[in-house]
Amino acid sequence: MDSDKRGPLDGLEEGFIALTLGLMTIITLANVVARYLFNSNILWALEATVFLFAWLVLVGASYGVKKTFHIGIDIVVNSLPAPARKGLTLLAGLACLTFAMLLLIGSWNYWWPFASSRSFYETNDLPVPFFLTWMGDVFNEGEAYEKLPRFIPYFVMPFAMALLTFRILEAIWRVAKDEQDLLIAGHEAEDLYEDADDAVHAQEGEIR
Repeated sequence: MDSDKRGPLDGLEEGFIALTLGLMTIITLANVVARYLFNSNILWALEATVFLFAWLVLVGASYGVKKTFHIGIDIVVNSLPAPARKGLTLLAGLACLTFAMLLLIGSWNYWWPFASSRSFYETNDLPVPFFLTWMGDVFNEGEAYEKLPRFIPYFVMPFAMALLTFRILEAIWRVAKDEQDLLIAGHEAEDLYEDADDAVHAQEGEIR
């Protein structure tokens, strides 16, 4: 399996996950310092970390497909001969692709009204960064936003689902070219158990 092969969007998930984790850490730490040292509070900190965590989970789904981190049961496919295993894996990939495309359509249909007819909807506490103040003229009929419009943080839904669809297509293509066996890491726990068991036996041998 060559899941680390460089691709057109390789590194996108890693960078996004690192950025969101870093921002969550900085915002939470700053809020703790403000609360306990200065008896103050960053009003928008909680909402920001909630959105960042949602972004992390949604984009992490495509990262899991890319790295075959998703857990599954492979006892049936591993008992089959190679051609049948490949065919069943491709069938499972097509099922995952169908599900991802449905999620993409649903997330787009949910997000688009917030970018069009409901563009006046704002977040509860998140302020508008100075470099986005122009959006009021474009999306809010010339009226300045008091808080960050919701279509910005909500955009991660169609974005993440599009990325998930792309990663599943990549996985199916790798399976079709015999560069990857399965879509999942079904034997991950078993491998860890075997490594631990080997380590125990090695220690017992040294003691003897």
